[in-house]
Amino acid sequence: MRLLFIILLFLTGTAFCQNKDSYDAARQRMVEQQIVARGISDYATLKAMRKVPRHLFVPPSVAGQAYNDWPLPIGYNQTISQPFIVAYMTELSRPAKNKRALEIGTGSGYQAAVLAEIVDTVYTIEIVPELARESAARLKVLGYENIIVRYGDGYKGWPEHAPFEIIIVTAAADHIPQPLKEQLTEGGRLVMPVGNPATVQELIVLTKRKGKITEQRLEPVRFVPLKRLKEK
Repeated sequence: MRLLFIILLFLTGTAFCQNKDSYDAARQRMVEQQIVARGISDYATLKAMRKVPRHLFVPPSVAGQAYNDWPLPIGYNQTISQPFIVAYMTELSRPAKNKRALEIGTGSGYQAAVLAEIVDTVYTIEIVPELARESAARLKVLGYENIIVRYGDGYKGWPEHAPFEIIIVTAAADHIPQPLKEQLTEGGRLVMPVGNPATVQELIVLTKRKGKITEQRLEPVRFVPLKRLKEK
């Protein structure tokens, strides 16, 4: 409850003490100049990006940069991805109202919120316990009842709720975890940065058709490493 109270103070005090209209205008410019101008055209994705208040998903100290075209620190050596990448990965996942999504790497909850504006349910896993708690509270305050946050090792996915039509991984590894491939439903799509976590990776889309998985390699990207919990 104390954490929830702190986040409420953050939402109602620090963020909203500035001109709300200026944030709204900045968000619309972000979508037009950074996202539409670079080829994102999916209506549902653009609608979600125009709605979700990114400045509420970053620390107050960088809220004024929330709608710029770069990632921002969110604490615990983690970042929130730049807006274009969030929109791009969302569009690649082909979101729709009747789909369920699994996100690996909740972070501050921004990608989950964008997905939740479109799909039926978002299951999201965060390995940093503090971020998991903070994001769960933030998303609750913002009214996202269709997002379920869990602290844990995202490498293993969430078999209790599988299969998923959409799986988005917001951290990089040198391979795609086998459990995630297994939890992808027929016709589902998995979007993940793959490559050396210390350098530039490739954004990869997996599609499952008739039990077989096809792979599409796309843009070079840069993500934080996919962390694992130590086995006891």
